[in-house]
Amino acid sequence: MLALFKKELLTYFGNWSAWIIIGAFSLIGTLFLFFFENDFNIFDIGTATLQSYFVLIPWLMLLIIPALSMKTLAEEEQSGTLSWLFSQPLKISDIILGKFFAVWVLGILCLIPSLFYLYTVYVLGITFGNIDLGATFGSYFGSVLLIGAFASVGTFASSLSSNQIMAYLLGVLISFFLYFGIEQLASYKLLGAADYYLSNLGFYKHFLSFTRGLIDTRDVFYFLLVIFLFLFSAKIIVEKKK
Repeated sequence: MLALFKKELLTYFGNWSAWIIIGAFSLIGTLFLFFFENDFNIFDIGTATLQSYFVLIPWLMLLIIPALSMKTLAEEEQSGTLSWLFSQPLKISDIILGKFFAVWVLGILCLIPSLFYLYTVYVLGITFGNIDLGATFGSYFGSVLLIGAFASVGTFASSLSSNQIMAYLLGVLISFFLYFGIEQLASYKLLGAADYYLSNLGFYKHFLSFTRGLIDTRDVFYFLLVIFLFLFSAKIIVEKKK
């Protein structure tokens, strides 16, 4: 698994795709936070906080992570190298996990340049350092888990189809539904008391807790469970193709 993980990371960085994605993610974040006139702009908000950035992150990752993960299994099947991987002394779980962790780590690396935003807000705040570090670091932790959840969904979508475009669209659709769709359905208040439980099935409510600086073990367990379920489902699908 470790060898496959390294190979996948080297592939992303070797063909410049990783650098382009990290650069584009950072550029979009910078434009929205400091230049464009919108509800995310820190100067327009007038508050020393990065919370608007953590509202933006899920929507960017919802589009970027499926783009990274669409090739994980779909490309292998499309090119015929998946059969070659089956012939190697690798477990199916090793293949799935090696590719999943490569996407997850690359997604986390997209967050690294945002530490510059943190430093900027920390310095510009009145008074100096007037920023809620608890909520900020909680949001970073929640973002890491959310990226992992998106990566597992993308890996699962890639296992469903040998067509990378279809895998990408499936990944975006499932991620969108889990992050935004379920929360919207619950907001309609159609199920009475059951709306609370419906809301808890989606990503949004659990991620929101982290952005408030609350690191609840139930939210951590939820994201880890989601990751496990989607990767386990991907393993079952790949085993059927063996």
